Amino acid sequence: MSQAALKKKALDYHRLPKPGKLTVESSKPCATQEDLSLAYTPGVAQPVLEIAKNPKTAYDYTNKGNLVAVITDGTAILGLGNRGPLAAKPVMEGKAVLFKQFAGIDVYDIEVNAKTPQDFIKVVEAIAPTFGGINLEDIAAPHCFEIEAALKKKLDIPVFHDDQHGTATIICAGLINALHVQGKTLESAKIVCLGAGAAGIASLNLLVAMGAQKRNILLVDSKGVVHKGRTDLNSFKKAYARQTRLRTLEEAMAGADVFVGVSGANLVSPAMVKAMADKPVVFALANPNPEILPEKAMAARSDLVMATGRSDYPNQVNNVLGFPFIFRGALDARAREITQDMLIAAVNALAELAREPVPASVLKAYKLKKLRFGPDYILPKPFDPRLAQRVPQAVAKAAAKKPARTTTQKTKTPAKRR
Repeated sequence: MSQAALKKKALDYHRLPKPGKLTVESSKPCATQEDLSLAYTPGVAQPVLEIAKNPKTAYDYTNKGNLVAVITDGTAILGLGNRGPLAAKPVMEGKAVLFKQFAGIDVYDIEVNAKTPQDFIKVVEAIAPTFGGINLEDIAAPHCFEIEAALKKKLDIPVFHDDQHGTATIICAGLINALHVQGKTLESAKIVCLGAGAAGIASLNLLVAMGAQKRNILLVDSKGVVHKGRTDLNSFKKAYARQTRLRTLEEAMAGADVFVGVSGANLVSPAMVKAMADKPVVFALANPNPEILPEKAMAARSDLVMATGRSDYPNQVNNVLGFPFIFRGALDARAREITQDMLIAAVNALAELAREPVPASVLKAYKLKKLRFGPDYILPKPFDPRLAQRVPQAVAKAAAKKPARTTTQKTKTPAKRR
């Protein structure tokens, strides 16, 4: 399909037969006078009084327990940058569709015109009683870290920045399986991460929590390797600053087992891929154009496992594998927060599911004759019906456990396929 045809099709999809992707529908009948008296006055007074006496009954008498706010300031819209809150609305509506389609969760999309992180925090804090959870979306780093941390302290419902933790969850699940295919382990892998924004930092944090060693990680931003000699680092980058003579991405990738790109298009050359260790893993996740196209990477190395953020190549790292099901589990458990243990539970559930035989319904949905765990299949497909049970159950189970004494946890490695 040509770019012009795709543009027209996308615009028509959003405009016709009526603008937008969301509607609000009543879940109760309202066809008679009695229905009306129950839906509104005088009947509505009864749940009002109950909730006033005991706020927890809001989960019994309103949609709070199945309602998530998808909220943005529009400062980092997909790969399009800062386009403002109004321009972010189609993305937020799309996110709402995915919540409903994959996990049965209702969503109000909210676009906030906030001049500062503090203004944004105040708005979200003020509207939080409406919701059972808050999904922060498309907020630029480093403000996204400050916003999420402040809201987690202030609110008694889960606050989740999907660009950080949703992306990190899928990257970790895919990487565990990719390393397994290559006969390597997370604990010993030498990792290069290109991109020090929300997704990059969160992914490294979760990888370290699951067993990756900081001494084996090199973080690279737009100015080169993040090293201890630099004076321009924020606190999040400083956590991954290494004492090293390496300065460029090219130097960093020499001998690396893993490359994770959450940056921009065409920043990795075939020569860089060639310089990596035997049986490397390349996650080129920039959208819509990755750091290196799979065909170029595969031409450089026949022994690699490759993943992108695109649906037209194998091994798509797609956040829809994570956020609907993580929230489903959190809401079902009435969790006050989404913890690191809950994210790790989601990682392991996703990794394990990809190693199991694929249902016929999935093959049919993707018009495939076969699909088996291996170099071209390291993550479940979004339309795998098992996701809706397996991941929320794992997350809810983790939510019910007491927090671990330490912040690190070793990778749970499923049994090898015989």
